[in-house]
Amino acid sequence: MYSIIDIESNGGGFRKECIIDIAIFRYDGHEIVDQFLSLVNPEAEITHFVQKLTKITPKMVKTAPKFHEIAKRVVEITEGTTLVGHNIEFDYRMLRQEFKRLGYDFKINTLDTIPLAKKMIPEAESYSLGKLVKSLGIPLVDHHRAGGDARATLDLFKLLISKDVDNEIIQKQHDETNAKTYINKIRELTQDLPNEKGIVYFQDEKGKILFSDFVDDINKFSKKLFNSKSKRFQKIQEETEQIHYELAGNDIVAKLLMKTKGIRKRESLNFGLYHRNGKYLVEKNSLHPTEKALIKFKSFTQGLKAVSYINSTQNFSDIQEFTKRISLKKRNEIWSTSGRNLGEKTFLIFENSKLTGYGFYEFHTQIQSRSKINKLKISLPVSTIDMQNDFKLGLLRGDFEIFPLPQK
Repeated sequence: MYSIIDIESNGGGFRKECIIDIAIFRYDGHEIVDQFLSLVNPEAEITHFVQKLTKITPKMVKTAPKFHEIAKRVVEITEGTTLVGHNIEFDYRMLRQEFKRLGYDFKINTLDTIPLAKKMIPEAESYSLGKLVKSLGIPLVDHHRAGGDARATLDLFKLLISKDVDNEIIQKQHDETNAKTYINKIRELTQDLPNEKGIVYFQDEKGKILFSDFVDDINKFSKKLFNSKSKRFQKIQEETEQIHYELAGNDIVAKLLMKTKGIRKRESLNFGLYHRNGKYLVEKNSLHPTEKALIKFKSFTQGLKAVSYINSTQNFSDIQEFTKRISLKKRNEIWSTSGRNLGEKTFLIFENSKLTGYGFYEFHTQIQSRSKINKLKISLPVSTIDMQNDFKLGLLRGDFEIFPLPQK
Protein backbone atom coordinates (compact mmCIF):
# COMPACT_ATOMS: atom_id res chain seq x y z
CA MET A 1 0.00 0.00 0.00
CA TYR A 2 1.39 3.40 -1.01
CA SER A 3 0.59 7.08 -0.41
CA ILE A 4 1.64 9.19 -3.38
CA ILE A 5 2.19 12.74 -2.19
CA ASP A 6 3.07 16.21 -3.41
CA ILE A 7 3.34 19.38 -1.36
CA GLU A 8 3.77 23.04 -2.24
CA SER A 9 5.24 25.38 0.37
CA ASN A 10 5.01 29.14 0.96
CA GLY A 11 8.72 29.62 0.12
CA GLY A 12 9.83 30.53 3.65
CA GLY A 13 13.41 30.08 4.83
CA PHE A 14 14.85 26.58 5.22
CA ARG A 15 13.01 24.72 8.01
CA LYS A 16 10.69 27.71 8.35
CA GLU A 17 8.42 26.81 5.41
CA CYS A 18 4.70 26.10 5.71
CA ILE A 19 2.45 23.96 3.53
CA ILE A 20 0.03 25.81 1.22
CA ASP A 21 -1.10 22.93 -1.01
CA ILE A 22 -1.19 19.17 -0.42
CA ALA A 23 -2.35 16.14 -2.40
CA ILE A 24 -2.23 12.48 -1.34
CA PHE A 25 -3.43 9.47 -3.34
CA ARG A 26 -3.68 6.17 -1.46
CA TYR A 27 -2.74 3.49 -3.99
CA ASP A 28 -2.90 -0.28 -3.51
CA GLY A 29 -0.72 -1.15 -6.50
CA HIS A 30 -3.69 -1.40 -8.83
CA GLU A 31 -6.01 1.55 -8.22
CA ILE A 32 -6.57 4.66 -6.12
CA VAL A 33 -8.52 3.66 -3.01
CA ASP A 34 -8.61 7.06 -1.29
CA GLN A 35 -7.49 10.59 -1.98
CA PHE A 36 -7.09 13.93 -0.21
CA LEU A 37 -6.43 17.29 -1.88
CA SER A 38 -6.55 20.67 -0.18
CA LEU A 39 -5.16 24.16 -0.07
CA VAL A 40 -3.75 25.01 3.36
CA ASN A 41 -3.66 28.34 5.18
CA PRO A 42 0.04 28.73 6.11
CA GLU A 43 -0.64 31.56 8.58
CA ALA A 44 2.42 33.19 7.01
CA GLU A 45 3.33 35.11 3.86
CA ILE A 46 3.65 33.41 0.48
CA THR A 47 6.69 34.65 -1.44
CA HIS A 48 6.17 36.34 -4.80
CA PHE A 49 8.23 33.62 -6.46
CA VAL A 50 5.92 30.89 -5.14
CA GLN A 51 2.81 32.86 -6.06
CA LYS A 52 4.08 33.21 -9.63
CA LEU A 53 5.14 29.54 -9.83
CA THR A 54 2.03 27.95 -8.31
CA LYS A 55 -0.59 30.63 -9.06
CA ILE A 56 -1.61 30.30 -5.39
CA THR A 57 -2.37 33.71 -3.87
CA PRO A 58 -2.84 34.78 -0.23
CA LYS A 59 -6.52 35.35 -1.01
CA MET A 60 -6.92 31.72 -2.14
CA VAL A 61 -5.58 30.29 1.14
CA LYS A 62 -7.20 32.82 3.47
CA THR A 63 -10.28 30.65 4.05
CA ALA A 64 -8.47 27.31 3.55
CA PRO A 65 -8.07 24.98 6.56
CA LYS A 66 -4.98 25.37 8.70
CA PHE A 67 -2.68 22.38 8.98
CA HIS A 68 -3.89 21.38 12.45
CA GLU A 69 -7.39 21.04 10.94
CA ILE A 70 -6.25 18.51 8.32
CA ALA A 71 -3.55 16.74 10.33
CA LYS A 72 -5.83 13.86 11.40
CA ARG A 73 -6.86 13.25 7.78
CA VAL A 74 -3.20 13.15 6.69
CA VAL A 75 -2.43 10.55 9.37
CA GLU A 76 -5.45 8.44 8.40
CA ILE A 77 -4.77 8.35 4.65
CA THR A 78 -1.05 7.57 5.06
CA GLU A 79 -1.38 5.04 7.89
CA GLY A 80 0.10 1.65 7.04
CA THR A 81 1.61 2.86 3.76
CA THR A 82 4.93 3.76 2.21
CA LEU A 83 5.07 7.46 1.35
CA VAL A 84 6.06 7.94 -2.31
CA GLY A 85 7.11 11.20 -3.93
CA HIS A 86 9.32 12.76 -6.57
CA ASN A 87 12.11 14.09 -4.31
CA ILE A 88 10.30 12.65 -1.30
CA GLU A 89 12.87 14.14 1.07
CA PHE A 90 11.22 17.56 0.67
CA ASP A 91 7.62 16.38 1.10
CA TYR A 92 8.50 14.19 4.08
CA ARG A 93 10.44 17.03 5.74
CA MET A 94 7.49 19.38 5.26
CA LEU A 95 5.14 16.91 6.96
CA ARG A 96 7.55 16.32 9.84
CA GLN A 97 7.94 20.08 10.37
CA GLU A 98 4.20 20.72 10.40
CA PHE A 99 3.48 17.84 12.76
CA LYS A 100 6.37 18.86 15.02
CA ARG A 101 4.78 22.29 15.44
CA LEU A 102 1.74 20.44 16.74
CA GLY A 103 3.89 18.39 19.14
CA TYR A 104 3.47 15.19 17.11
CA ASP A 105 6.30 12.97 15.86
CA PHE A 106 5.39 11.87 12.33
CA LYS A 107 7.33 8.86 11.03
CA ILE A 108 6.73 6.71 7.96
CA ASN A 109 8.70 4.63 5.44
CA THR A 110 9.47 6.48 2.22
CA LEU A 111 10.28 5.80 -1.42
CA ASP A 112 11.65 8.29 -3.94
CA THR A 113 10.73 8.03 -7.65
CA ILE A 114 13.86 9.93 -8.75
CA PRO A 115 16.46 7.20 -7.96
CA LEU A 116 13.96 4.56 -9.18
CA ALA A 117 13.59 6.37 -12.51
CA LYS A 118 17.37 6.70 -12.84
CA LYS A 119 17.73 2.93 -12.48
CA MET A 120 14.85 1.92 -14.76
CA ILE A 121 14.96 4.76 -17.29
CA PRO A 122 18.71 5.48 -17.56
CA GLU A 123 18.36 7.05 -21.01
CA ALA A 124 16.23 10.00 -19.77
CA GLU A 125 17.73 13.44 -20.45
CA SER A 126 16.25 14.93 -17.26
CA TYR A 127 14.72 13.59 -14.07
CA SER A 128 12.79 16.69 -13.10
CA LEU A 129 9.13 15.72 -12.86
CA GLY A 130 7.93 17.99 -15.66
CA LYS A 131 10.53 16.98 -18.24
CA LEU A 132 10.54 13.30 -17.28
CA VAL A 133 6.80 12.69 -17.54
CA LYS A 134 6.62 14.69 -20.78
CA SER A 135 9.31 12.48 -22.33
CA LEU A 136 7.31 9.41 -21.26
CA GLY A 137 4.00 10.68 -22.58
CA ILE A 138 2.46 11.00 -19.12
CA PRO A 139 -0.04 13.89 -18.91
CA LEU A 140 0.75 16.66 -16.42
CA VAL A 141 -2.06 19.10 -15.68
CA ASP A 142 -1.54 22.03 -13.28
CA HIS A 143 2.22 21.65 -12.94
CA HIS A 144 3.50 23.06 -9.61
CA ARG A 145 0.14 22.45 -7.99
CA ALA A 146 -0.01 19.58 -5.52
CA GLY A 147 -2.91 17.77 -7.22
CA GLY A 148 -1.41 17.85 -10.70
CA ASP A 149 2.13 16.90 -9.60
CA ALA A 150 0.93 14.12 -7.29
CA ARG A 151 -1.21 12.58 -10.05
CA ALA A 152 1.71 12.72 -12.50
CA THR A 153 3.96 11.13 -9.85
CA LEU A 154 1.38 8.37 -9.39
CA ASP A 155 1.28 7.66 -13.15
CA LEU A 156 5.10 7.65 -13.21
CA PHE A 157 5.15 5.22 -10.28
CA LYS A 158 2.69 2.93 -12.10
CA LEU A 159 5.04 2.88 -15.09
CA LEU A 160 8.03 2.10 -12.88
CA ILE A 161 6.11 -0.77 -11.24
CA SER A 162 5.28 -2.20 -14.66
CA LYS A 163 8.96 -2.02 -15.68
CA ASP A 164 10.02 -3.76 -12.45
CA VAL A 165 8.60 -7.12 -13.52
CA ASP A 166 10.10 -9.12 -10.64
CA ASN A 167 9.53 -6.34 -8.08
CA GLU A 168 13.24 -6.46 -7.28
CA ILE A 169 14.35 -2.89 -7.98
CA ILE A 170 11.55 -1.15 -6.07
CA GLN A 171 11.81 -3.57 -3.15
CA LYS A 172 15.58 -3.13 -2.99
CA GLN A 173 15.26 0.66 -3.10
CA HIS A 174 12.63 0.52 -0.36
CA ASP A 175 14.77 -1.73 1.82
CA GLU A 176 17.88 0.41 1.35
CA THR A 177 16.01 3.62 2.18
CA ASN A 178 14.32 2.28 5.30
CA ALA A 179 16.82 -0.32 6.58
CA LYS A 180 18.21 -0.03 10.11
CA THR A 181 21.71 0.82 8.88
CA TYR A 182 24.18 3.23 10.47
CA ILE A 183 23.85 5.65 7.53
CA ASN A 184 20.04 5.67 7.83
CA LYS A 185 20.34 6.06 11.59
CA ILE A 186 22.44 9.20 11.14
CA ARG A 187 20.00 10.56 8.56
CA GLU A 188 16.97 9.93 10.74
CA LEU A 189 18.51 11.34 13.91
CA THR A 190 19.91 14.50 12.30
CA GLN A 191 17.43 15.33 9.52
CA ASP A 192 15.31 17.71 11.63
CA LEU A 193 18.03 19.27 13.76
CA PRO A 194 18.28 23.08 13.32
CA ASN A 195 21.34 24.90 12.01
CA GLU A 196 21.35 27.11 15.10
CA LYS A 197 23.23 27.59 18.37
CA GLY A 198 22.13 25.51 21.30
CA ILE A 199 22.72 22.66 23.73
CA VAL A 200 22.56 19.24 22.12
CA TYR A 201 21.92 16.02 24.03
CA PHE A 202 22.87 12.59 22.67
CA GLN A 203 20.79 9.97 24.51
CA ASP A 204 20.44 6.21 24.52
CA GLU A 205 17.20 4.27 24.03
CA LYS A 206 16.13 4.85 27.65
CA GLY A 207 16.89 8.56 27.54
CA LYS A 208 20.18 8.50 29.45
CA ILE A 209 22.40 11.40 28.36
CA LEU A 210 25.58 10.03 26.82
CA PHE A 211 27.00 13.40 25.80
CA SER A 212 25.92 17.05 25.83
CA ASP A 213 27.54 20.25 24.68
CA PHE A 214 26.86 23.81 23.59
CA VAL A 215 27.54 24.14 19.87
CA ASP A 216 27.28 26.86 17.22
CA ASP A 217 25.39 24.65 14.75
CA ILE A 218 23.41 21.75 16.21
CA ASN A 219 22.84 20.01 12.86
CA LYS A 220 26.40 20.37 11.58
CA PHE A 221 27.98 19.32 14.90
CA SER A 222 25.79 16.21 15.21
CA LYS A 223 26.63 14.99 11.72
CA LYS A 224 30.32 15.68 12.34
CA LEU A 225 30.24 13.66 15.59
CA PHE A 226 28.61 10.66 13.87
CA ASN A 227 31.19 10.75 11.08
CA SER A 228 34.16 11.21 13.43
CA LYS A 229 36.85 8.50 13.62
CA SER A 230 37.83 9.56 17.14
CA LYS A 231 37.65 6.81 19.78
CA ARG A 232 36.12 9.23 22.31
CA PHE A 233 32.94 9.35 20.20
CA GLN A 234 32.73 5.64 19.38
CA LYS A 235 30.44 4.70 22.29
CA ILE A 236 28.22 7.73 21.64
CA GLN A 237 27.90 6.76 17.95
CA GLU A 238 26.95 3.18 18.83
CA GLU A 239 24.49 3.85 21.66
CA THR A 240 22.73 7.07 20.63
CA GLU A 241 19.09 6.48 19.73
CA GLN A 242 17.73 9.98 20.42
CA ILE A 243 18.97 13.52 19.98
CA HIS A 244 17.30 16.40 21.77
CA TYR A 245 18.30 20.04 21.89
CA GLU A 246 17.57 23.43 23.39
CA LEU A 247 18.10 26.59 21.39
CA ALA A 248 20.32 29.00 23.29
CA GLY A 249 20.91 31.97 21.01
CA ASN A 250 24.28 32.86 22.53
CA ASP A 251 27.08 31.48 24.71
CA ILE A 252 25.92 33.09 27.94
CA VAL A 253 22.37 31.71 27.68
CA ALA A 254 23.78 28.27 26.88
CA LYS A 255 26.10 28.27 29.90
CA LEU A 256 23.32 29.43 32.21
CA LEU A 257 21.02 26.67 30.96
CA MET A 258 23.77 24.10 31.42
CA LYS A 259 24.49 25.30 34.95
CA THR A 260 20.80 25.13 35.85
CA LYS A 261 20.73 21.51 34.65
CA GLY A 262 23.99 20.64 36.39
CA ILE A 263 25.86 20.05 33.12
CA ARG A 264 29.55 20.88 33.27
CA LYS A 265 31.77 21.80 30.37
CA ARG A 266 35.50 22.34 30.63
CA GLU A 267 36.71 25.26 28.57
CA SER A 268 40.29 26.09 27.64
CA LEU A 269 41.07 29.81 27.65
CA ASN A 270 44.75 29.73 26.75
CA PHE A 271 45.15 33.29 25.47
CA GLY A 272 44.77 36.60 27.25
CA LEU A 273 44.55 40.34 26.70
CA TYR A 274 47.45 42.34 28.18
CA HIS A 275 48.34 46.03 28.21
CA ARG A 276 51.98 46.91 27.40
CA ASN A 277 53.43 50.41 26.80
CA GLY A 278 50.04 51.88 25.92
CA LYS A 279 49.11 49.00 23.60
CA TYR A 280 46.79 46.00 23.90
CA LEU A 281 48.35 42.64 23.03
CA VAL A 282 47.15 39.04 22.85
CA GLU A 283 49.57 36.50 24.27
CA LYS A 284 49.58 33.01 25.73
CA ASN A 285 48.63 33.06 29.40
CA SER A 286 51.41 30.56 30.15
CA LEU A 287 53.94 33.31 29.37
CA HIS A 288 52.60 35.37 32.28
CA PRO A 289 52.11 32.97 35.22
CA THR A 290 52.05 35.78 37.80
CA GLU A 291 49.96 38.29 35.85
CA LYS A 292 46.18 38.18 35.44
CA ALA A 293 44.88 38.77 31.91
CA LEU A 294 42.35 41.57 31.43
CA ILE A 295 40.17 39.12 29.45
CA LYS A 296 40.83 35.52 28.36
CA PHE A 297 40.11 33.96 24.98
CA LYS A 298 39.56 30.51 23.47
CA SER A 299 41.86 31.26 20.56
CA PHE A 300 44.43 33.75 19.34
CA THR A 301 42.05 34.78 16.54
CA GLN A 302 39.28 35.63 19.01
CA GLY A 303 41.76 37.78 20.91
CA LEU A 304 42.87 39.61 17.75
CA LYS A 305 39.23 40.47 16.95
CA ALA A 306 38.87 41.96 20.43
CA VAL A 307 42.05 44.02 20.02
CA SER A 308 40.84 45.29 16.65
CA TYR A 309 37.56 46.39 18.25
CA ILE A 310 39.35 48.02 21.19
CA ASN A 311 41.69 49.96 18.89
CA SER A 312 38.70 51.24 16.90
CA THR A 313 37.10 52.66 20.07
CA GLN A 314 38.77 55.86 21.27
CA ASN A 315 37.57 55.56 24.87
CA PHE A 316 39.49 52.30 25.31
CA SER A 317 42.88 53.93 24.71
CA ASP A 318 42.77 54.83 28.43
CA ILE A 319 43.41 51.59 30.35
CA GLN A 320 41.52 52.89 33.39
CA GLU A 321 38.45 53.61 31.27
CA PHE A 322 38.75 50.17 29.72
CA THR A 323 38.98 48.28 33.02
CA LYS A 324 36.05 50.30 34.37
CA ARG A 325 33.96 49.32 31.34
CA ILE A 326 34.47 45.58 31.86
CA SER A 327 34.52 45.57 35.68
CA LEU A 328 31.77 43.67 37.54
CA LYS A 329 32.26 45.61 40.79
CA LYS A 330 29.37 47.61 42.31
CA ARG A 331 26.84 46.13 39.90
CA ASN A 332 23.18 46.30 40.97
CA GLU A 333 21.67 46.07 37.55
CA ILE A 334 19.58 44.17 35.05
CA TRP A 335 21.32 43.23 31.83
CA SER A 336 19.22 42.44 28.78
CA THR A 337 20.50 40.53 25.75
CA SER A 338 19.25 38.28 22.94
CA GLY A 339 17.15 35.23 23.82
CA ARG A 340 16.92 31.63 22.68
CA ASN A 341 14.95 32.48 19.56
CA LEU A 342 13.52 35.35 17.54
CA GLY A 343 11.18 37.55 19.57
CA GLU A 344 12.68 36.61 22.93
CA LYS A 345 15.08 38.44 25.24
CA THR A 346 17.19 37.25 28.17
CA PHE A 347 17.70 39.20 31.38
CA LEU A 348 20.47 38.76 33.97
CA ILE A 349 20.10 40.06 37.54
CA PHE A 350 23.22 41.37 39.25
CA GLU A 351 23.03 42.16 42.97
CA ASN A 352 26.13 43.32 44.85
CA SER A 353 28.28 42.43 41.85
CA LYS A 354 27.02 38.81 41.72
CA LEU A 355 24.67 37.17 39.24
CA THR A 356 21.71 36.00 41.33
CA GLY A 357 19.35 34.87 38.58
CA TYR A 358 18.25 35.11 35.00
CA GLY A 359 15.11 34.67 32.91
CA PHE A 360 13.41 35.12 29.56
CA TYR A 361 10.73 37.50 28.34
CA GLU A 362 9.03 38.35 25.08
CA PHE A 363 10.57 41.18 23.08
CA HIS A 364 7.60 43.55 23.52
CA THR A 365 7.16 42.87 27.27
CA GLN A 366 8.25 45.38 29.90
CA ILE A 367 10.07 44.07 33.00
CA GLN A 368 10.56 47.31 34.91
CA SER A 369 9.01 46.19 38.21
CA ARG A 370 10.67 43.91 40.77
CA SER A 371 7.50 41.78 41.06
CA LYS A 372 7.52 41.11 37.32
CA ILE A 373 11.22 40.21 37.44
CA ASN A 374 10.71 37.84 40.37
CA LYS A 375 7.91 36.00 38.53
CA LEU A 376 10.20 35.34 35.55
CA LYS A 377 13.42 34.82 37.49
CA ILE A 378 15.24 31.48 37.40
CA SER A 379 17.50 31.08 40.42
CA LEU A 380 20.97 29.69 39.94
CA PRO A 381 21.83 26.68 42.11
CA VAL A 382 25.57 27.09 41.63
CA SER A 383 28.19 29.81 41.47
CA THR A 384 28.79 31.66 38.20
CA ILE A 385 32.21 33.00 39.12
CA ASP A 386 33.67 30.97 36.25
CA MET A 387 31.48 32.98 33.86
CA GLN A 388 33.03 36.35 34.75
CA ASN A 389 35.17 36.23 31.62
CA ASP A 390 32.02 35.75 29.49
CA PHE A 391 30.42 38.77 31.15
CA LYS A 392 33.52 40.87 30.51
CA LEU A 393 33.57 39.89 26.83
CA GLY A 394 29.89 40.78 26.56
CA LEU A 395 30.47 44.16 28.19
CA LEU A 396 33.39 44.81 25.85
CA ARG A 397 31.31 44.01 22.76
CA GLY A 398 28.29 45.93 24.02
CA ASP A 399 26.08 42.82 24.00
CA PHE A 400 23.93 44.05 26.88
CA GLU A 401 21.40 46.80 27.52
CA ILE A 402 21.98 47.75 31.16
CA PHE A 403 19.34 49.16 33.52
CA PRO A 404 19.35 49.96 37.27
CA LEU A 405 17.87 47.13 39.34
CA PRO A 406 14.40 48.26 40.48
CA GLN A 407 13.73 48.03 44.21
CA LYS A 408 9.94 47.77 43.86
